[in-house]
Amino acid sequence: MDTSHGKADNTVALYEASFDGCVSTLNTLVQRDRLILHKISLTSFTETPLHIAALLGHLHFTNALLSRKPKLAEKVDSLGRTALHLACAEGHTQVVKALLQANADICLVPDQEERIPLHLAAMRGHIDVIKELLTAQPQTIFLVNLDGYNILHLCVQYNSLDALKLLVESSTNDDFVNSKDDDGNSILHLATMLGQTKTIKYLLSIPEIKRKANDMNRIGNTALDVSEAACHRDFKCPKIQDILKAAGVKRSKDLNSPPPPTLVLPAETQEPTQSFTGEQSAQSRFRKSWSYFYLCVWAKHLQYQGNWVEETRGTLMLVATVIATMTFQAGINPPGGVWQQDTTNGTFGCNSSMCAAGTAILSYSETYIYFLSFNTTSFVAALTVVLLVTSGFPLRSKGFIWFLTLTMFIAIYSVVVAYTRAVKLVNPTYFQDYPLLTAVLQGILPLLQQVLGAIHVIRFLFWMIRKLFKFLRRCRLTKRPANDAINV
Repeated sequence: MDTSHGKADNTVALYEASFDGCVSTLNTLVQRDRLILHKISLTSFTETPLHIAALLGHLHFTNALLSRKPKLAEKVDSLGRTALHLACAEGHTQVVKALLQANADICLVPDQEERIPLHLAAMRGHIDVIKELLTAQPQTIFLVNLDGYNILHLCVQYNSLDALKLLVESSTNDDFVNSKDDDGNSILHLATMLGQTKTIKYLLSIPEIKRKANDMNRIGNTALDVSEAACHRDFKCPKIQDILKAAGVKRSKDLNSPPPPTLVLPAETQEPTQSFTGEQSAQSRFRKSWSYFYLCVWAKHLQYQGNWVEETRGTLMLVATVIATMTFQAGINPPGGVWQQDTTNGTFGCNSSMCAAGTAILSYSETYIYFLSFNTTSFVAALTVVLLVTSGFPLRSKGFIWFLTLTMFIAIYSVVVAYTRAVKLVNPTYFQDYPLLTAVLQGILPLLQQVLGAIHVIRFLFWMIRKLFKFLRRCRLTKRPANDAINV
């Protein structure tokens, strides 16, 4: 009699009982084969019946398994997870208690990503499970995963604010609440990266965290720097930056910059001081007026928030390549085609001279000259941008990027005009038959380009004026100590 088939059936029945949480079936199988729980490691299943029972929250079945074989609590699956990992992830508090009573040391077992059961409970925000685990093994709160994230980082990463509050408020260690991951990011850095407004407000309300809110990560960025770098036209970014600034968080460059020099003048120089004060007040009033104008709603939209230089450089390269390709094809394959052989048939302006084979059929038209001129202008402008971008020069200046962008405006405008002339060449009655399309080509599209070009120029002027003000201010601060020395 073949008993191997019966043993396999018993194993399958055991796993089916773990799915259903049926204790009576378990008892029957154990009576039939007393070693059935010891033979689990010989099967091809990656999980034990205890893994399945813990995952599904079958408390009575879990207790029955642990009473017969407590060592099952130490078994791991193919991902290195114990049954406690799965129970914590699902938030089965009573099952967690049963597993901890069997062996409290399994709190320290990490999976393949170095995550302990406490980490999984925090990621899912299971408050009661977190309390049970910390009661069993308080030291697990300091363990980290492969990314250097401790339990606080994981709470922020998975937006488990209630779990974060529990852990922060129960901790008396300032270094723990301000701990950093492998990249030097605190939980405030991480919350800022992920745009978690509520979490940021809560963290800044904690005195221990607020005291070190200006700490920098490994690349030297504060939380405010992180917010500005991660902002991609997200409506939450300005709000987050306002919250950080209100809490006293600064940029790293502001933290590193020395305080402005203070000039102490003797009594004899009171009149120059008063004059200088009056000059400053006048300049202050001018700056306030200018700031009001500059911060108008329409002016705000002219400012780009983000890594404008890097993004624009890639866009310019792509657009310039496309335009250069189009204009090149239009130049060597002109509208109307080319003569296949020499002819003097008197058509298309060939009545006074021979039309050579390979030349453009419509090249003897005045409209073709306009087409070729604008097509060549667009081709040269696009190639200029491609050449400058690929030349290896450090194109980090906003002024240079603006120059390249204006060149692209010229290229695009020339493409539109060349297209209009080409359509007129091959469809002479086009503009009479379709006045609406004509208005779009010759009116609306050029007008849109002119408006965008004007906005671009205004942005450039704003940038130049800011640079000029900074230069004049620097010169004034440089000259002032020399004048004071002369007066003394």
